Amino acid sequence: MQQTFRILNGNSPRIVLPKGAVDTHIHIFDSTKYSAQNGGPGIPADALVKHYEAVQKWLGIENVVIIQGNGYQFDNRCVLEALDHFGKKARAIVAIKPNISDAEIDVMSKLGVVGARIINILKGAAGLDLLLDINARVEPFGWNLTVQFDGREMLDHMPLLEQIQGDYVIDHTGKFLEPVSVDSPQFKALLKLIDRGNCYVKLAGCYETSIIGHPEYTDVATLSKALINHAPDRIIWGTNWPHNSSNSADNYPDEVHLLNLISDWAVNDENRQKIFVDNPYKLYGFNQ
Repeated sequence: MQQTFRILNGNSPRIVLPKGAVDTHIHIFDSTKYSAQNGGPGIPADALVKHYEAVQKWLGIENVVIIQGNGYQFDNRCVLEALDHFGKKARAIVAIKPNISDAEIDVMSKLGVVGARIINILKGAAGLDLLLDINARVEPFGWNLTVQFDGREMLDHMPLLEQIQGDYVIDHTGKFLEPVSVDSPQFKALLKLIDRGNCYVKLAGCYETSIIGHPEYTDVATLSKALINHAPDRIIWGTNWPHNSSNSADNYPDEVHLLNLISDWAVNDENRQKIFVDNPYKLYGFNQ
């Protein structure tokens, strides 16, 4: 296997993932085949399919959702190649423009693409200004949206988010770039979005936003537990592999520790079954 600083194996998770477990947020980067695109943040060190397969085996993950990385902007070829490799065990979220043709959507749908990415930070390809146009374009095809922005702006974006037709995911526990309290207007607004019936929240990347930090990430943990308690049927999980903000083994997240935290936050096997299997199966069509 090609050498990498990324940690690909280690001790087993304390609680075995339920059968069929889905990792709903990974990226693949291959600089030998695909170049960074103008407008993006560049691409991190190679994070290849074979690298992720080692992590997948290590953690006991059976299914995966591949998310278009910002560095590739609207060039989805790396994602589609990985999707073809994983086959029925994978789905993908791509970056598109509103003028995408029906034929392009049809081709990607047949490969396993199930949604479009909207990201308003980190030089994302399609921001919130394109959300409704993209939503209108893909909703008839059954695609959902994955939406990421600074959660501290939740109140500003509520009128827009309430117009989304079909299912969508708010990324990274709301991506509060400075974690708020569970009593804050921003977090209460997130709960209201969930209660509308078409919003999911993805638990991922707690280390990116936590001020308290390792080992317990208590500020993000508090929000995560509150979300699970409020709506266990609306919560999904992702590793956020390959942890794009980490560029060496010295600052690389501990995969098992992060997974153990999520398992603990879920509290019981019923919630774990929902978060790791039932909810992503329903949202991404793994049972089809």
